[in-house]
Amino acid sequence: MTFVRPARPDELPALIEHPGDPERNAATRAYLTQLLDSACTRPEWCLVAEDGDGRLTGSVVLWTIPGHEVPLALVLFEAPEDAPETAAALLDAAAAKAGELGAKELEHVVDSPAQAPQFQRNPERRGELLRASGFAAIRDGRRFSLQVPTGALPADDPRLTFRSLAELGPEPFVAVLAELLADTADARLAADVQEHGARRAAELLFEETAELKHEPTWWELGYDADGTVAVISLPAENPSVPVIGFVGVAPAHRGKGYATSVVIRGTRVLAAAGATEIRGDCDAANVAMAKAFERAGYVNFADRLEFARAL
Repeated sequence: MTFVRPARPDELPALIEHPGDPERNAATRAYLTQLLDSACTRPEWCLVAEDGDGRLTGSVVLWTIPGHEVPLALVLFEAPEDAPETAAALLDAAAAKAGELGAKELEHVVDSPAQAPQFQRNPERRGELLRASGFAAIRDGRRFSLQVPTGALPADDPRLTFRSLAELGPEPFVAVLAELLADTADARLAADVQEHGARRAAELLFEETAELKHEPTWWELGYDADGTVAVISLPAENPSVPVIGFVGVAPAHRGKGYATSVVIRGTRVLAAAGATEIRGDCDAANVAMAKAFERAGYVNFADRLEFARAL
């Protein structure tokens, strides 16, 4: 028998303790502490499963962007691999709680290989448990990371002239995004275009990215020598780490090496703001962008499957 309930104060931030795995336990505590302190979650969003003897057997935590009241995703999902009923109970409880709070969809990401802070070991089994509870894979992604060097970064591409959001305002950025999304290789963005159309999908992407911490001077359009927009760069900071955010190359300017140039530009902007580590990601199908990250010095440190469940 499995019973799911909110974690008690004395169970936070540790949740499930794994005997003999101090690294994992410490990472969980530090991560959940950060989420609580940044309002990415709340104590009542931290759920645990217990068996008939009162032993904790699993956990799940709802997550959102700071300042939001509606959960967007779940993290720290832990359940015994040989107890699918526990996994189902936790996922159903999280979905029910998120639905009560107004969520229409709940997401979860599975990273491989396993790493701090969630240590998602056996990702194949985790995917099976998610699918059995109504989640579907919506994106196969590649994650990249750069430890910002203490020396000089690669120089900006001299062929490009950059103008910022502070100077131009949002409309040129949304227009460029709409052009890019019309033939995007990103499965998730393509689904947004199919549902909303390119223009509305661009507006939603701009609004969603704008919720991350950033300065208007960070967001830029890069112009080719002929005066047309060649690239867009939207670097930002999520609650954990600075990120490249969204970058793209206008269709008319592809094949010129500008994908690497725009990653370098976003990197320089974040480094100037004090970033010591920067992350980025792209769809596995977007081979050109993956190569651009690597040419800019980034390392593909993990693969990421993104799942979603309609509520």
